[in-house]
Amino acid sequence: MLLIKIVVISIFFVLNSFIAEANIKIKYKIGTEIITNIDILNEKDYLIFLRPSLKNLPEDEILKISENSLIREIIKKREINRIFKNFEDTEFMDEIKKNLFNFKNVDNENEFKLLAKENNINYEKVLEKIKFEGLWNDFIFKKYNSLVRIDKKKLKNQLSNKLENNKKYEYNISELIFEINEKENLSNKKKIIINYIKNNSFKAAASKFSISNTSQIGGEIGWVKETLLSEKLSKELSNILIGGITEVIKHPNGYLLLKVNDKRQIKQVINAEKELKNLINFERSKQLNQFSLLHYKKLKQNIIINEF
Repeated sequence: MLLIKIVVISIFFVLNSFIAEANIKIKYKIGTEIITNIDILNEKDYLIFLRPSLKNLPEDEILKISENSLIREIIKKREINRIFKNFEDTEFMDEIKKNLFNFKNVDNENEFKLLAKENNINYEKVLEKIKFEGLWNDFIFKKYNSLVRIDKKKLKNQLSNKLENNKKYEYNISELIFEINEKENLSNKKKIIINYIKNNSFKAAASKFSISNTSQIGGEIGWVKETLLSEKLSKELSNILIGGITEVIKHPNGYLLLKVNDKRQIKQVINAEKELKNLINFERSKQLNQFSLLHYKKLKQNIIINEF
């Protein structure tokens, strides 16, 4: 009798195993790596954990965003694994954790683990994802920092002109950087994106259409002083009401839309020397972000991506 029970239980587990395998479908093959429907569902949960507003989107849209996120991750990972061998750096990981905890408004690792558990998110996998994004940024800095060109005299003159204004502002902005392929034109692509924003939100559109690294957090940049912006962008934003979106702006990696989430007057006295350093750092970061996009696009073009 016991033997029969064991056999029945064994058959039950084998059948369940076959059923589980039958439900796993390969959706993409990127080089030698595959993305399954289960991977996409897990990525969806991860992205919603980071950006809860995504869950308000239709299911098919969230899944498409998740697919694109996984494709970016795999392509970047291949490059990172080629550059960094057996990476171990305690200070680097401590900084990664600190930034992650701040982003999710928790005080320590235990609180974050509890939050992840409540959302059925694997803590170690979250850390790994954030780690590779951090390593990507470190790699881009080391590879391209020497190519960054800063015209200090030009920036100093630009800053001087802005400091002469009696009223100075800072903007809380989000970005959406998009590109068009040979089958698209700018006017139609813009209409598609604007309609999507109207029917959903700018955050959702940035997650879906933007090629920028900020797409994973809904395009959010945060507060930026107008003293750090180019004359063109500063003028563009000054004419936009809170909640408004700029016209399409040409960008080195495509086209840019900016949304003004909030706006406020800078009341404190600005230290010109300190602000110039901030402006130089801002310009450096902007150029490095452009190099990051260019490098990623080059990698993507040189890898075979099959969709099933």
